[in-house]
Amino acid sequence: MLGTRVITAAALLMVLLPALFFLPSALWRYAVLLVLAVASWEWARLARFSGKYMWAFVILTAIAGGILQAVFPGAARASYGIAFVFWVLVVPIMFLTALRPSGWLAAIAGWCVLLPFASAVVDLREMGPWLLVSVMALVWVADIAAYFFGRAFGAHKLAPAISPGKTWEGVAGAVLATTVYALANVYLGNPLFGQEPVWRGVLIAATLLTAVSVIGDLFESAMKRSAGLKDSSNLLPGHGGVLDRIDSLTSTLPLAALLLIWGGKL
Repeated sequence: MLGTRVITAAALLMVLLPALFFLPSALWRYAVLLVLAVASWEWARLARFSGKYMWAFVILTAIAGGILQAVFPGAARASYGIAFVFWVLVVPIMFLTALRPSGWLAAIAGWCVLLPFASAVVDLREMGPWLLVSVMALVWVADIAAYFFGRAFGAHKLAPAISPGKTWEGVAGAVLATTVYALANVYLGNPLFGQEPVWRGVLIAATLLTAVSVIGDLFESAMKRSAGLKDSSNLLPGHGGVLDRIDSLTSTLPLAALLLIWGGKL
């Protein structure tokens, strides 16, 4: 199993990195739309859509993603505000009430998850491939730190009904690690973490982005449990589906783009 995961991860990196750094902007947008279409198909499975409803959701999501970027870039950026409300307010309420969206509410939730994510992947890459990589790396740093801090010190479960392995100690370790990571990025000149005053930019970015990365992960886990699925699909051997790889990124990237807008950088 571990060997399969490693091989799949290596193959994904061999595709992602050249595309990220060398594809022209137009082709990058098409690549993002392809990922969006696949992710929307997986979301339709988690929402238990079937038949014509599944494909209607996939087609509408792909069309909306293309139109937002090509015709209404201002609306695409406005979607980051919608994502902020969704991840910081709506999803925590869903957790507290054990509500899982279904039917048309599941479709709306899927658009709140997927469309701002796709727009952010395009916008952040337009500012520079390394900026997009830096946000993705923050999520990886948070995941790794949460795992090791959770194993070493974990005693208080974060959301046992959704993801029994996650602990509050792991989250605290993730915030600590991402704060150090953000400080290092300040000295590298990363505009996301170098907001003025610098200390505020670092604390806001590290804490907010780490928090929403955890929420994004938990939300997809909750949707999978509700649908009775272990993975969003089996497209990626050893990893599950596309949504299983980007769950934290769907919440983190739009919030990173919003921080850059608030800081006058985007």
